Amino acid sequence: MSSSKKTLLLLVYVLCTFRSARSGDSGDARPCSGAHCPGGRSPRPPRQHSATTQSRSINQHHAPFRFSSEHQATSLSQRGRSGDQTRETVQTRVAGVFDPVCSDCVTPQGPDHVANDTGECKGIECRLPLRIRQKPRSRPCAGDGCVPEPSQPTLIHVADRAAQFLGEFPDIGYPASEVGAPLGVQLTCDIKPGENEVPAEDALILHLQLAKGQEKLVEALRAQQVVIRDLQQRLVEQQGALLSQQREILSQQRRMFEQMDVVKAQYGLLSETVKQVSFQGLQGELQSHFESHLADLQNQARSHLQKSYAVHKVDVDAKVMNVVGDAGRPLLGCQIACGPEEYCDFQKDPPQCERCTMCPPGFFLVSQCSPTADRMCQDRDECLELPSLCGERVKCLNTPGGFRCLGVSEREISAGLCGNEYFYNQELQECQACSDCDGEPVGIPCTSTSDAVCGAVSENMLSQSWAASIAIPPTKSKSTSIYPGLQLNIRGKEGNNLLTNHDDYLSLQQHGLVWIDHNFALKHSCRNFLQVGIRINGSEEEGPDLSGVRIEQPERKFFQGVTVSAAVEVEPSHILTLVLKSPNQYCNQSKDIQVYELGGASFSLLWLSHDTGAVAMTAQMSTAVHYQSNHRPTFRIAAVSDPYIVALTHDSRGVRFMESGVVKFVLQQAIYSMGHACVREGFSLIAYVNRNGTNQEVLRSFKSGVNYRDTSITLSGATMVDREDWLNFEIVAPAQCNVRYFGDSSGISMLSLIWIPTTVSSTFTATVSRTGLPSGAVRNKPLLFRQMSQNTDQMRLAGSGEAHAQRNFVFSEAGTVSVALNLKLIHSCNVVKLTLYRQGKDEGQAKSLAQQVGGHMPEGSEWASVGLRTSFDVQNGTAIYVSLDCVRGRINQITHEGGTNISILWLAS
Repeated sequence: MSSSKKTLLLLVYVLCTFRSARSGDSGDARPCSGAHCPGGRSPRPPRQHSATTQSRSINQHHAPFRFSSEHQATSLSQRGRSGDQTRETVQTRVAGVFDPVCSDCVTPQGPDHVANDTGECKGIECRLPLRIRQKPRSRPCAGDGCVPEPSQPTLIHVADRAAQFLGEFPDIGYPASEVGAPLGVQLTCDIKPGENEVPAEDALILHLQLAKGQEKLVEALRAQQVVIRDLQQRLVEQQGALLSQQREILSQQRRMFEQMDVVKAQYGLLSETVKQVSFQGLQGELQSHFESHLADLQNQARSHLQKSYAVHKVDVDAKVMNVVGDAGRPLLGCQIACGPEEYCDFQKDPPQCERCTMCPPGFFLVSQCSPTADRMCQDRDECLELPSLCGERVKCLNTPGGFRCLGVSEREISAGLCGNEYFYNQELQECQACSDCDGEPVGIPCTSTSDAVCGAVSENMLSQSWAASIAIPPTKSKSTSIYPGLQLNIRGKEGNNLLTNHDDYLSLQQHGLVWIDHNFALKHSCRNFLQVGIRINGSEEEGPDLSGVRIEQPERKFFQGVTVSAAVEVEPSHILTLVLKSPNQYCNQSKDIQVYELGGASFSLLWLSHDTGAVAMTAQMSTAVHYQSNHRPTFRIAAVSDPYIVALTHDSRGVRFMESGVVKFVLQQAIYSMGHACVREGFSLIAYVNRNGTNQEVLRSFKSGVNYRDTSITLSGATMVDREDWLNFEIVAPAQCNVRYFGDSSGISMLSLIWIPTTVSSTFTATVSRTGLPSGAVRNKPLLFRQMSQNTDQMRLAGSGEAHAQRNFVFSEAGTVSVALNLKLIHSCNVVKLTLYRQGKDEGQAKSLAQQVGGHMPEGSEWASVGLRTSFDVQNGTAIYVSLDCVRGRINQITHEGGTNISILWLAS
């Protein structure tokens, strides 16, 4: 608000207040005279005034008026402090003005008045000029001559004189005018005694500010409405453009499909032409051309090497020339002669003999395998060969080794639509060609929904094992990242009637249950943990891992050994893969990872037939909401082959069994821990069997702790259960250790188990002996055990009087065996090795079955652990034992209590 408007408001306020004060008197402004007036004058009767609200209006008025600038500043400063002090009375804030009626009246002087100018003034009134101060009030009149005061005066409308001299303030906006000229400003004070209240200037200012704010708000809302309408218009335009683009994309896709049909037809014509060509003439030309060049190469080699080397053999028929030096080392071709079903692969350095590729089902032979080239196969285009294969109105799509009928339901296809020599693959949802077994006997013939099984199938085959070694595939680039996953190579013996090995995955061929163990050791310098996992059905892109174990980020580089296990029900054509992955891209395969080559087979698979009556279950664990120390996991079933035999308890913390049997289980829990107590004391995972309401400890494993790191703790073993028994677990951590327990559907925290009837299985448990344990500088020394369970008809621990007492576990019946070993110790070894050996009945040389290693003990940790798991076949009289090896260091102590045990499961074959 400007100073001019403030001045105008001040004048209005002063004059209305003054008129209110005068209207409360008798109405006669002149001093009284007579005997009844004190001092010869009749003073005005006093009247009490209060700061009440006065209504104001503007009337035209003309009178000369002078207002001092000093009074104006003082009044403004006084009203500025209205929030801090009690408002003064009207008399202390009202400025006196000349009475327009009695301009020559004399102010009464009594004994209470003083002669100076400011004797009767108070507050801001003292700063006003004398001529406009409020006149002193006379003492009240007493006697018969006094006129009584009216009880209720009427409203008085007094023309204000302030408007006349507004012209003296040009900044207000009104021009100066002559006396009597209208200024356009009128002021009327509606005065009513007892109800005169003066509104504060702050309220007027606030009212003006609110009005101005409302105007600005309306303007802002109108502007926003304009913006919204503009945005809506743009949105409509963009939607129209998007619809036009979608129409264009659909038209392009339609044209692309038409072009694909044309290309497919041209490809079919080309295939027919290639099939009609005689490959015999082509092979003859190639053979003659190769022989001529080979003869030239032979002459050149003889001329250059006749002084140092001798040509031992030139095999023209095989198109390979072996040039052998004095030491018998071949210089050209493969180092050894390849077999009849092998060829020399010159693309490898050095050249190696490779097995000839067999044409898969649904492919036809293009060229036979030769000593220098692999067999060539071409996919059959069933849709082109048989145009009405899927029907007249159904589109046929050719796929590698089969075909797919688009728009046909699975029920119609599985009913026999695929035709002869084809079956419906439910995983691929297409028709695939049946296997021809390449001359092998057909164990199970091909049906409309399953492929043929090659090889003789034993009628009483209940269990079987298969083993292989695992390696990381070679990298072609020095900057290859293992994110999001790297499939490991499975290097094992050729497939049998159980499965087929394809180097980077296994194709299962039988119905049944499968138990998988994978021992893996490496050291890495990645920025985060690594995870080793098992996947089924090629789910690396569409589903989670079946099981997974985390390898923590080391504070310093040393080897770490982990074992991942899983149990699952499988069907023919299921695919099994092993994966190593990192949660981020900062892990280079060639620079940050070094794999330890374990002795024996690092991967093993145990297969059980449905004829055993076994039941498999997989359950996921839930994530703990808060950090805690001890933890009892809760489960949620992911898959179970028979929910009647195996089910969860009412609180989901255990697994209940409805019949007696043997249970093979594995629990893998992913954790994140904080605190030095975690590293110092580590974690323990305990398995209990609750029998008649009482928990009995079965097995226990130990894991060194980590501080602000991710890791996993695992426990595997086998135990006997009775009817209504239930299996539950507990993880024990130090009290000063904060642990977060993870669990989801990604496979990082899983419980897998197989329940097996006792008619075809048995179990045996032992721990290390209290005496005779190796210590100090230990190199390949066997461990001695003491049994914790009774001997069975199928296996026992060698006792006193027998060879290798307390060392060998001896089997008295043929079958399939699964072993889980945990060892808790204190050592200073650079590498500590744990190896499982198998020895035949003739006590020949023992053969290594499996091996696992561990590196340095974590700094600050009191204990360390190492363990292995594997499956293998045994015969009557087969014995197994465990040896310990310490490389560059000492074995200080091996505990024989919690954390060290061996669990053996035997199955009839």
